[in-house]
Amino acid sequence: MGWLWAIIVGFVLGLIAKAIIPGKQHSPLWLTTICGILGAMAGNAIARAFGVDATRGIDWSRHAFQLVAAIVIVFLVDMLYMATLGKRKQTT
Repeated sequence: MGWLWAIIVGFVLGLIAKAIIPGKQHSPLWLTTICGILGAMAGNAIARAFGVDATRGIDWSRHAFQLVAAIVIVFLVDMLYMATLGKRKQTT
């Protein structure tokens, strides 16, 4: 059940990150979901480093760290995706 939640949270974080980043992102939905999962994991690690990993109620600060990490990862991966896709389209 943990992997199912990771996929759902990654999907939602990835979509929110794509909506926040200005301009059009060209990465496919499966890659956005993976970036969201990585953002959630990185955000959890950063929150743990700041000491906000175990709070009572809704962990808004942990979710903020997850979202910021997802935004950065989606942005960087989309740049890499377009760089490799652009090179591939130029050669064919």
